[in-house]
Parts: sequence; C-alpha cells; structure tokens
Amino acid sequence: MHTKSTSNTSYRSVPTNVSFPSKKCSISLLSGIIITLLTSIIIVLCFLYTIERSKTRINAKDTCDLCLTPDCIKAASSLYESVDETIDPCENFYEFTCGKWIKNAKISAEKDAQSIHLQMTTRLENALVDLLSSTPSNGTIESKAITNARHWYNACVNRNANKTEDILTIFSFIQKELGGLPLIEGLAWNESTFDFYRLMFKLNQYNSFKLYTVKTIIDYKNSSLRSILIYPTSPLIDMHLLTIEGMKIIELSSVVLSNSLQATDDDASHQDVDLVDLQKFASKISEYKNISNLSLNDTIRTTVSNLSHAINISSDFTDYVRRLYLFGNVSLIDTDVVTVVAPDIIRDSLSFIGSQSPRTVQNYLILHFITNENSIMHKRFRSIGQSYRNRSQEISDEQLHRVGCAKYLSTTMSSVVSQIYVQKYFNKDARKEARKMFRNIRNVFIHMINQSTWMDSESKIMTIKKIQAMKGKIGYPDYFENDDMMKLKKEYEYNFNSSFTFNGLHLNQLHSKTHFQSLHDPIDKNEWLHILPTTMNGHYYILLNDIIIPAAFLQIPHFDNNLPKYLSYGGAGFIIGHEIAHSLDDNSRDHGMYENEFSLWTNETIEALNERMKCVVNQYNNYTFTQVNRQLEGERTQNENLADIIGLKQAFFAYKKWTKSQKNVDKKLPGLTKYSNEQMFFINFGYTWCKIMSDEVANIYLTHDTHSPSEFRVIGSTSNFIEFDQAFGCKPGQGNSRMNKCYFW
Repeated sequence: MHTKSTSNTSYRSVPTNVSFPSKKCSISLLSGIIITLLTSIIIVLCFLYTIERSKTRINAKDTCDLCLTPDCIKAASSLYESVDETIDPCENFYEFTCGKWIKNAKISAEKDAQSIHLQMTTRLENALVDLLSSTPSNGTIESKAITNARHWYNACVNRNANKTEDILTIFSFIQKELGGLPLIEGLAWNESTFDFYRLMFKLNQYNSFKLYTVKTIIDYKNSSLRSILIYPTSPLIDMHLLTIEGMKIIELSSVVLSNSLQATDDDASHQDVDLVDLQKFASKISEYKNISNLSLNDTIRTTVSNLSHAINISSDFTDYVRRLYLFGNVSLIDTDVVTVVAPDIIRDSLSFIGSQSPRTVQNYLILHFITNENSIMHKRFRSIGQSYRNRSQEISDEQLHRVGCAKYLSTTMSSVVSQIYVQKYFNKDARKEARKMFRNIRNVFIHMINQSTWMDSESKIMTIKKIQAMKGKIGYPDYFENDDMMKLKKEYEYNFNSSFTFNGLHLNQLHSKTHFQSLHDPIDKNEWLHILPTTMNGHYYILLNDIIIPAAFLQIPHFDNNLPKYLSYGGAGFIIGHEIAHSLDDNSRDHGMYENEFSLWTNETIEALNERMKCVVNQYNNYTFTQVNRQLEGERTQNENLADIIGLKQAFFAYKKWTKSQKNVDKKLPGLTKYSNEQMFFINFGYTWCKIMSDEVANIYLTHDTHSPSEFRVIGSTSNFIEFDQAFGCKPGQGNSRMNKCYFW
C-alpha cells in the first residue's frame, strides 16, 4: 500500500547546471530511463484496460476530456481502488469513498493504525532517506551545512560500528554530566552528591526530558513580546497508560529497565530494590503529572521577581529558571513575564519529590533520559526506548533504522534537510498555485461572513478585518529562495567528531541555547514557528494570525500542480479552509489581529454562535464509533468539528469560484468519468481521510484527541452541506444528509 517516494517527482523542474556524463554513464542512464518509461506505460495500459474493458467504445470526445498524464493515472488508480460503488454515497459517504481501501488496508507490525495520511508520511520518510543517503552530482557545490547533514546521517546509520566507543560515551556522559545512574552503580553511588535542580538544569541544557518544561514563547497577551512559559511535563512512564493496559505497564517498565541492566553487571539485590522503588515512584508521580486536560485557563501570570511567591514554592525554583536563561547568555530582568500552567501540580509534585529518596529520583530521571534520547544512542540503548514505545510488539530495530536517522536529522537539522527536500519535491510553480488557492479560499470565506444573518455588523467588520490580515505561509519560508541561504550557512557548520552520540548531545545543547537566547529578541512575524516544511500537517498559529501549510503536506493526494483542481481543492483546500476557520473558534478568536488580546465579537454575536454550536455538539454526541462501541464527545471536539464543517464549505465554494474563470480546464480521470467535477471534489476529500486503527488506538483517540475519528469528520461535514446533497442527489433525512443542518456561514 505504500507509494514510493519517487512518485511525486514528475513535475519538478529540470536543473540547468547538470554536467555531461561519460558515454558509459550515458548508456546506463538511458537504459534506466527506457526501463522507467516502459514500466510506466505498462502500468498505465493495464489500468486503462482494467477500468475500460467493460465499455463497448470510447469516442474521441471522451478521450480528449480525459487527463492521461502519469500523475492523473496514479491519482485515478488510487481513487478507483478506494471507492466502493456498492455503497450509496447518500447513506454513508465515508464507506462509499473508503470502502475498498478499508477492506485492503492492513495494520503493520510497527504501527497500530494505517491511513492515507500515514501512507503519505511513509512516502515522506522514504524521500528523506533517499535525499540524505545520496551524494551530490558532479559539479554540484553544497554548503558545509548540507555536507554535514549527509555526513551525520551516514554516521547515524553506521553508528553501531563504534559499539564500545559509543557505549562508553553514554556512560561517561551520564556519570560526569548527569550524576550517574544508581541502578547500575549500586552502593558506589554517593547520595550526598545529588542536586535536584542541578540535574534538572542539565536535562534542560541538553534539551532532554525534564519534569518541568521551561520555554520561550510569543506572549499570549501581547504578541509583540516573548515571555516564559512553565508547565509540568507528562512523564514517559506514566500512570495514564495504566488506563489502557492496566498493570501491564508496570511489568513492561520492569522489562525495559532490566534491558538496561544487561549493559553492565551489578548486584541483583540492589537492582531489585531500586526497581520496586522506581515503580512506586512512577505510579505516584503520574498522579501529579497527568496534564492532558489542562489549558491556559489553569494558569498564573506573573513576573520573574514574583515567581516563587506566586506559586508558593522555594526560591530555588526561580534561581533554576534564571540559570537556564544564563546558559543562553540572557540575564532575566525582574519584569520578564512568566506564565505558569498548573501551578498546583508543580507545587505538589515538587513537595512529593522532596520527600523521596534521592536515589529513586535520580534513577527515574536518568532512565527517562535514556528512553528519550535513544535516537542518538547505540543500538543496545536504543532498544530500551523502542521496547517501551512499541510495548509487546516484536519489531526489528534495523527495519526502522534508516528512517529513524532521517527523521532525527529532519528535526535536529531542520533548515538543511527541509531545503534539500523542497528543492526536489516542491518547486516555485507549485508554491505559487498553492498560494493562489489560499487567497481564493480566504476571499470566499470573507464573502460567506458578509452573507451571514446571525452576526451583527460590528462583529462582521472586525471578523473580515482579521481574515483579510491573515497570512498564508505556504510550502517553505521565503528565505529558502535566497541564493545566499545565509540562514543555512550559519547553522550546523561546526566540525563533527567521530562519535555520533557526542555530536547528537552537542547539537541538542546548541538547540537549547538558541531557544533560551531568543527571549529578548524582536518578533519576526515571517518566521515559521515550530512547523517545518517537512511536517505532514497544516497549522493555524493563533498569536500571529497565520496558517502554515508545509511542502510535505502539499503532495498527492492533497495537492499536485499537474492534477485537476477538484482534487487539490478537495484535499489541501479543505485543510486550508479548516485552519482558516480555527481563527474564529473560542480558543483563537480574540488573538492575532492586534498585538494585545482584544474582543473580536460583541456579546450578542458570541451568544448567537454558542446557540448554533449546540447543533454541532448534539450531532456528534449522537455518533457511535461501532468498532469500540463508544459514543463521540461532541463538547470536547466541537472546535475541530466546526472547522471541518466550515472548511469544507470554504474549499468547495472556492473551487466553484475558480471554475467560473477557468471553464472546462479540469479534465476527468480515467475510470471515474461517470462522476462530475463537483462529485470528484467530495470523493477526494473523503479519500484523504481513509483510516483503520486497532481497538487500543481507537480508545486512546476517543479519550484524548480533540478531533473526531476520520469517519465522522467526513460524514459530519458532508451531512451539513446542501451542495453535497445536490451533487449526489441526496434527500435530507438520508443517512448522510441531515434533515436539520447546522448552519454558520
């Protein structure tokens, strides 16, 4: 079911600076091209024969109306193999669009789910492996940063070769920098050397797991400034998992910890005592650390000078925060703003930790460090984190090794890896078209707001101003098109040594330092924050009022510059509309337009929206996810459900607007000629949400995710849309058409 990474490269521009190969290389290259072309032709002919063999004839006009490019053939094949025409689209549109895909999809050993989104992610991962493992063509001059990225990737792939060296590096680092691991040192570990805040500082310094996260953010109340955010971090060995697997997690944590013991010899009796104490500690600390339902409403906003007093804890905590920023060469001033999430949890958990054995606390934090940093460690240590993350599944470490290295490099050397990805898989023309699509959808939403009857004029005016001011960051940051690439040249140009683990720790330290350094820097509103071009998702950033749609997401089936626009609007267009709609939900509405928080709507308009939201909440409360026989929670998912409903309308109306100025441009796909362009818009929308998952994952999803399951994202939004009914001839009251539709804009 996985598509190879090369499937998206057919439209990229041909480089003009290619050197001429030798005759032998030319013959080899020509042979490869011929084989590729013949393979493509055979696939195309087989597909066309299969889908058209029942037809008596194809007239010339029909042929001219078909899109027969390789990209169109691939898209048509995927959709044809997904749609189940035995299902009435008016009864269950999700089963209609995904029926055959669901029957054929399988959950692999290393994953608890499969979906179109996950298939795209796999394709992205394979592309990153290909990019990082390849060598530049003759005559190509790469920056030192890119050369370092390739060098480090190879070091990652081959890191098991230096077995003794890397294991010694890890143990030496834990011993010298983090204070050691009592679990393996036995009675030799000196409890008097334990310093909780020193250990927390070191873990933060190396950007690793810490009990309390301290980070620099754009201030929630004033987006022209940065401030400090502090919140409790959910532990990796967490009581939350006990609700899923019961006591199994305790047994599994023992297995994981025992795996770590195999790396050294120590007295078993001391290890057994340590493990028992550790399990008790993990169970208790998780009671304080379950923050999945916390929000910014459970916060204290204060200043550095008043931090300890505001949350009623020792001044040692404030000193710890000051020390972190000094690591980034920033001296905190008393008036620097600090937002503390869940101050009660921080205070109570600190009190509990203070009452515990230093030995147990040290073991807990160091083992979390090993689990968290397994990506930069030797195979022997990596198996600890992998065993925990995959629980009882048997997974080959080497099976995921290259992908793991590529993913690690794509986050730690993000600008470098993103730039070479964009060069190959997302050209300027694609970005230009995606930007046009964003502007079209945004303008359509403004028109929808203008036409609404339930908003008062004052709220309409302010809302339209906010939507007009919204920025679309599409594909990649603007500086990627700068030939000098100064930002890339400044990053990651230090010299590596031979130890992959040492280099990984060093780079973590650089990232952490850069993060703390930014506190007093001016805000660059064109910067991409937290989202990379290689991210497989869209995002609305509340404080800057912009949406980010990365290059990796703008691939088939979401978007392709060479495909009919009904596919791109039904795929990426829906996500763009969804993210735009988030700007008006109750989490985002009063932020992003001005530097300070403000009231966008009058109380009357807010009340009118809340009344209409009851319709959405009731609709989704009445859905049952039959796989695990659980009802959806309409209250918890209401903002995402609203964004789905509004996003689909925006994308569809924007597509219809585009067709008015581009008549008869979109051609039909082979095998799917019976469907109108409007129907194909909805079919590709539904197809992008095809998904299967295990019962365990389904229960986690229903309990914690703020989105509805894929099936109900498709059914819920289409059933509220009159234009969907018209496209498929559905009658209100049928399974996929609500009699009383929830209407907003």
